[in-house]
Amino acid sequence: MRIYSRILGTGSYLPENRLTNADLAAELALQGVETSDEWIVDRTGIRARHFAADDQGSSDLATEAARHALAAAGISADDLDLIIVATSTPDMVFPSVATMVQNKLGTAGCPAFDVQAVCSGFIYALTIADAMIQSGSVKRALVIGSEVFSRILDFQDRTTCVLFGDGAGAVILEASDQPGILATDLHADGKYKDILCVPGHVNRGGILGDPVLKMDGQAVFKLAVGVLEDTARASLAKANLTDADIDWLIPHQANIRIMQSTARKLKMSADKVVVTVDQHGNTSAASIPLALDTAVRDGRIHRGQTLMLEGVGGGFTWGSVLLRY
Repeated sequence: MRIYSRILGTGSYLPENRLTNADLAAELALQGVETSDEWIVDRTGIRARHFAADDQGSSDLATEAARHALAAAGISADDLDLIIVATSTPDMVFPSVATMVQNKLGTAGCPAFDVQAVCSGFIYALTIADAMIQSGSVKRALVIGSEVFSRILDFQDRTTCVLFGDGAGAVILEASDQPGILATDLHADGKYKDILCVPGHVNRGGILGDPVLKMDGQAVFKLAVGVLEDTARASLAKANLTDADIDWLIPHQANIRIMQSTARKLKMSADKVVVTVDQHGNTSAASIPLALDTAVRDGRIHRGQTLMLEGVGGGFTWGSVLLRY
């Protein structure tokens, strides 16, 4: 009998500090940086984002999202066989955020590790968890995307600092004899590393290089639009499904224009695309599970529907997961 992995529950968490575009513009003006709500909305679709408090790290956000997912699934942390956290903004160089989450949930013993694929991180993590469940090595997995991108932004660069926010989203995957995850598709191409990166790193007690985010927006846009269509079609082909079989598209929430372009290429109407970028900004690895949980909890997504999750991020990395919820 084939083993599938199904989503048992979802959860998310956003820090209390919510900044509208007007709030952020006012703060940036104090630093001599000019921007406006109109400028940001026109280029990105973003209207607000959340920033973590100074004493909150990725593990704190991830733990709250995990608790909500566990509650939705009706299980306890002791029922978990695996914890994977997708993040590019860990609390520290090591140990992993996943082990910190494990401890904060009050459990121990199961494997716990981080995945770093930037904005595609949750797709990568979900694919790994699915493979481990299909192999029979684990029965229940907690998969989280959690980021505090506000820590790595250059607030003198209005082209990037207005784009990102902090947050976390989580899912519980469980082994099942009924189809859940139908197909996955992962890719990477390191030659594009310079168009989206944080080039600094720790070196002998100091920072070597520049520790804030750098992005070539036009290059990222051009690459993203193409690979997102390709990976979605690859997952559909693996599952012997077509565009028409997708009930909901849940893309990485980076830029409304990229999302709309992908939907058009997949012949999907705008009302079948889950959009949270307007309220969350780009939360990197957290954006897809945040959007998924939002749509589950507000009643848009129902059991039995077919969902296409897809993301693209620094590396460059990209991929998709096609699933039946």
